[in-house]
Amino acid sequence: MLINAKGLDHKTLNDALRNAGANCTVENCCGQRFIAAGMSQKNVTLGGTPGNALGAYLNGGKLTVLGNAQDAVGDTMNEGTIVVRGNIGDAAGYAMRGGKIYVGGNAGYRAGIHMKAYKEKVPVMIIGGKAGSFLGEYQAGGIIIVLNLHTPKEKCVGFFPCTGMHGGKMFLRSTCENIAFPKQVTAKTASKEDMKELSSYLSEYCRIFGLDKGELLSSPFTVVTPDSKNPYRQMYVAN
Repeated sequence: MLINAKGLDHKTLNDALRNAGANCTVENCCGQRFIAAGMSQKNVTLGGTPGNALGAYLNGGKLTVLGNAQDAVGDTMNEGTIVVRGNIGDAAGYAMRGGKIYVGGNAGYRAGIHMKAYKEKVPVMIIGGKAGSFLGEYQAGGIIIVLNLHTPKEKCVGFFPCTGMHGGKMFLRSTCENIAFPKQVTAKTASKEDMKELSSYLSEYCRIFGLDKGELLSSPFTVVTPDSKNPYRQMYVAN
């Protein structure tokens, strides 16, 4: 089914999506917020630029954005896959506890903020380009991967990555020599076991974006993990 979003507000557009079949294409998105919020069992392709909170509380299915998306993509999503061919704005994957977000381009500030795992659910966010400042802020679980494909000579993340991180894991395609991490995390060169784990996460992403996984894995990666489940303990406890 084809839905023309031109002139539609977000409620009218979402009503149309809920009444559509399992496979749907939306054209001429222009800033409508909350597209497919809370939905499941839908395969939606979006042309134009969807607004904030695309796929918020998503509970299954797949959303594919052919261009860019704005802030809070996948806010608190539970299951499903969101693919953004272009760039995404700030706070992507805010508090997501399941599902996958695959970005072809860059991510803004605070990607993966409050990301968490829930029982058997392990959320995964893969960013093809760079990530802005505060990547993985307060990360409590899940996997964040930054591939730095488009401008490899530049830093792959902005300032203050992993601030307050107390769970989960981050893979950065870089030696990270020029990145300042907080004292509460450990950043080390990926081991063979780390690379094996990374390979499992990259398979679907590389298939979607037409990338050579072997070539990606031939590059150095840095793995970042928290040192403590309470990263601020030393600030409040005497000993």
